[in-house]
Amino acid sequence: MTDGGSSQWKRNSSEKGRALRAVKFAREWSWSSHGGLPRHGREILAMEEEVAQSLLDAKERAHQGGVELQQLQAELQKAGEDNTRLKASLLQLTRELEELKEIEASLERQEREVDEDTTVTIPSAVYVAQLYHRISKIEWDYESEPGMVKGIHHGPSVAQPIHLDSTQLSKKFISDYLWSLVDTDW
Repeated sequence: MTDGGSSQWKRNSSEKGRALRAVKFAREWSWSSHGGLPRHGREILAMEEEVAQSLLDAKERAHQGGVELQQLQAELQKAGEDNTRLKASLLQLTRELEELKEIEASLERQEREVDEDTTVTIPSAVYVAQLYHRISKIEWDYESEPGMVKGIHHGPSVAQPIHLDSTQLSKKFISDYLWSLVDTDW
């Protein structure tokens, strides 16, 4: 409870006590000064006391309602702040989820490409390399420096090394030279 609410509650309690004392004093004064009140007078005083008590009770309930209202407003404000914070968090998590979905889709695409490479491209490339080897009888040096064409040609009579610099020679010359090594007698 805030200090303002506390002081108001004390003031209301003080007013309540003062009002009840005033009603009792008026009743006692009337009875003592007039040798007792007629029946109507006593009923009126009793009704006034009852109305005063009801009014004080209503004020007390209103004060308690005000305190509860302040508490509910504070809770509502806190809930609103929590709601805003949670919405921001949800938005951030939603963005992260979308990013993860995109990453997952990209990985699935890459996985399909790798699967295709391992099931189609690589075996067919290996088959073509084996076919070229059988036809040309050239054993390639795959460890050679870039720009160098190296290997060994296993001809009909003797093995012959191949050492060509592709930076110095044209692709056509290299191709013609390599095809010239292939035995045409089948």
